[in-house]
Amino acid sequence: MEDMEHNKAPSVIDRYYTRWYKTDIKGKDCEDQCVLQHSNRICVITLAESHPILQNGRSIKSINYQISAGCSRLHNRVSGKSKRGGQFLTEFAPLCRITCTDGVEYTIYSCIRGRLLEVNEDILERPELLLGKPSTEGYIAVILPKIEESKTVTNGLLSREEYESVVSKRTSSTQPEPQPQPEPC
Repeated sequence: MEDMEHNKAPSVIDRYYTRWYKTDIKGKDCEDQCVLQHSNRICVITLAESHPILQNGRSIKSINYQISAGCSRLHNRVSGKSKRGGQFLTEFAPLCRITCTDGVEYTIYSCIRGRLLEVNEDILERPELLLGKPSTEGYIAVILPKIEESKTVTNGLLSREEYESVVSKRTSSTQPEPQPQPEPC
């Protein structure tokens, strides 16, 4: 009898998207993000499984798409086939700030260059989506790279295998005895 796991169909994400990862964003340990890239160039920005928000049973206090006094990602509006009017983002453009109930605030970045198509307003009212379903209903934003950059947009990002290697090295790394060790991510 064939093993049941071989009969399990891949998820929509695994079937239609390629996962890319950005680790330790802006030098902040373990603040990893995932970019789900569809063949039509659209990229969905999510939290990677190793992100501290998704660890140790954390709860979310608030999610804020207001980046500065004059810039709110919620006011982004696109129109037409070429998605005119969307905010253009660089790879380190902040998308939102997430504050956990323990008071720690995390800034989520775009990770890629492109036009902001939408932000996920559902997570504002239901932040548990971000915790329970980060790759699907709990996504952060959708970005469309320029057509001429669509092939190079993932330069600087890690493949799934490279990401898993980085996470594995974090959990198995040991430091010299005299210095206290932070917990692995």
